[in-house]
Amino acid sequence: MRVELEDLRFSRGPFSLRGTGAFGEGVHLVSGPVGGGKSTLALLLAGLLSPTEGAIRRHGIASSLLLLQFPEYHITGSTVAGEVRSWGLEPDDVLVQADLSRRADDDPFRLSRGELRRLTLTCAILQNPDLLLLDEPFSSLDCAAKRKACRMIEGREEGITIIFSHEQAVLPRVDTISEMEAGALTGLGGVPGAIPRWRHAPAYLRYVLEQGARPENIRLADAREALCRTRG
Repeated sequence: MRVELEDLRFSRGPFSLRGTGAFGEGVHLVSGPVGGGKSTLALLLAGLLSPTEGAIRRHGIASSLLLLQFPEYHITGSTVAGEVRSWGLEPDDVLVQADLSRRADDDPFRLSRGELRRLTLTCAILQNPDLLLLDEPFSSLDCAAKRKACRMIEGREEGITIIFSHEQAVLPRVDTISEMEAGALTGLGGVPGAIPRWRHAPAYLRYVLEQGARPENIRLADAREALCRTRG
């Protein structure tokens, strides 16, 4: 499975996006500031927007899913359990994993933004598409929920997962890092080699790099382990 961007260009009003690159099987992080073009790129990769120039080519991908930045945009069911069924899933397992087992009969719009995020993110991951696009999947989640979301993302054994996020506190293990800023996509390459080139890296990663440590991945646990090795 592979997604290729060939001289991709997209323009809308004063905004323009451009990029060339490829995403293979694994977990990929597209990092960058708010307004840099991450959500637009996600919409392009999902086929919901069409490039102005260039092309997006998919190889070996039979199914794809975009989890939108605002979880309420996904809601179609009149109950939480009904919403899960609308994803083609059975509620029992989903609601346990989303920590919502007591909310099955509630109106989804009575959930908090964080609860809605847990619900839609769990449904998206368990649906297990070949190409999973996650736009700001950690927003509105507390740290415990972010860590659980990371474990679920890391647990995908097959397929392509692309995370579009400016998250700076809790991140999963990833295979590659790209940056999206002012509409320009820059691929930094595979991890760990890409980490020192990551301009939008979290403060904890910048700190361990300044100490001469070289973390194997981008999680806080990886940063701590690298620091321990350096000081041991």
